[in-house]
Amino acid sequence: MQATFHWLRIETFCYATEKEDLVSQTFRDLVGTDEFQTDVSESEHGNQMLIMQHMVTKQKEMDEIFARLGKELLQDLMDDLENRIDEDCVFYTRLDKQKAVCGEYRVAHHGDVISITGKVASNPARKEVAMENMSQFLKKLIDRE
Repeated sequence: MQATFHWLRIETFCYATEKEDLVSQTFRDLVGTDEFQTDVSESEHGNQMLIMQHMVTKQKEMDEIFARLGKELLQDLMDDLENRIDEDCVFYTRLDKQKAVCGEYRVAHHGDVISITGKVASNPARKEVAMENMSQFLKKLIDRE
């Protein structure tokens, strides 16, 4: 099977007001490994924050990450692909970090998120082709569960 993405990036921030071990565990649960990059930065208010990022290039890992999101969220993403893939064939979604801490994955409509971004494989590189490839990928995962 053709790869769904050329690359996939999962990223979140842990702010000074949050429990680092809890956010790290939540991130680890989503990406399926404790081997992810962490960088210390400074927030706009001058507080220290931790940036957690995981890059994926293997299809099996991508399948596992998306499967963890659950059937309902995968269906929501499939229903909204027009808004989730741009003209450069890049897929975007943001998960509610607070709900993820509680073990529930939902699309976020605010700023406290775990972001998932990926370059969808498509030949030719057109949004319509990327949407079809992404739709097939999500359908395969939904049907598998």
